[in-house]
Amino acid sequence: MRLGIIGLSQCGKATVFEALSRTVAGEGNRRESRIGTVTVPDVRIDRLSEMYQPRKTIYAQVEYFLPGKADPQGTQKEPGNWIQVRDCDALIHVIRNFKGYGLDAPTPEKDIAAIDQELIISDLVVVEKRLERLALDERRGKKPLPEEITLLNRCKEALDQEIPLRRLPDIVAAKLLRGFAFLSAKPMLILFNNDDEDDHPPMLSSASADESCEDETGLVIRAKLEKELAQMSAEEAEEFLSEFNITTPATDRVIQQSYAMMGLISFFTVGEDEVRAWTIPLATDAVDAAEVIHSDIKKGFIRAEVLAYADLMDAGTYAEARKKGTVRLEGKTYKVADGDIINFRFNV
Repeated sequence: MRLGIIGLSQCGKATVFEALSRTVAGEGNRRESRIGTVTVPDVRIDRLSEMYQPRKTIYAQVEYFLPGKADPQGTQKEPGNWIQVRDCDALIHVIRNFKGYGLDAPTPEKDIAAIDQELIISDLVVVEKRLERLALDERRGKKPLPEEITLLNRCKEALDQEIPLRRLPDIVAAKLLRGFAFLSAKPMLILFNNDDEDDHPPMLSSASADESCEDETGLVIRAKLEKELAQMSAEEAEEFLSEFNITTPATDRVIQQSYAMMGLISFFTVGEDEVRAWTIPLATDAVDAAEVIHSDIKKGFIRAEVLAYADLMDAGTYAEARKKGTVRLEGKTYKVADGDIINFRFNV
């Protein structure tokens, strides 16, 4: 999962990136695009690794992407070069909710609307160009797909009304439109970047909440504090968490919310060689989950041997779970559940 970090100038994007990715950049790298990869914490993998003592334990991973600054002069809006985040799975929109020397008072509502408008305009340009190209092809005798024209016109209608495409689930799910990687169609997590002593979200007017934050998840982060926390040892971090009343580090909260926002779950493969977490969308068929591991497994799929994580913990061992009858064989269309331990049977 790749999450692109966006926001207006001076909102603290770099600080948020460093807090979430647990990295610090030198001065020379601050204008360049940056990527940070972090392990997804999962106590189930910890426990499975203790049970199997594998040669390798592989956790799921999340990649954070901070696009480089498109404008070397650093203008106030700094919408960024949007093409850089088009291949991200979701967006993290950082909102300044802190005061600062030489800065105006924070305006979260306006900032949410400003970036949304930039995303909408960017998508509208893509839609209009594609419609123009399809019209030109039609004049040249090439028949376009009627379904694509219908979908693009629906996109244009919504964007003209300043409605982000993520609020139209059928548009987001349309396979014909996936290649466009529309920015306003991407799931969005709003991060309110607060002062060190403030752990409360801003008060948004009901109109703003309805128009700008509908269907988005909002979290508070005290990025400067969290950045310090990310550089500490476990012992130092425990004391720090208590002092500033931080129950869960921002990294963990953002990952949890990102999984929930995108409808993602994990299944596991286990053995002496490797214990590993695999990330898939909710309600994925077993045969498609097999492909996440290797295309050959999907091609030669026979059955999925499935054991729920909770049933394994209850039984104590895989052999005991088998005796209890909680290990079961499932076919191609079985919907994989979060925490399933799966052994795929296949033949190629």
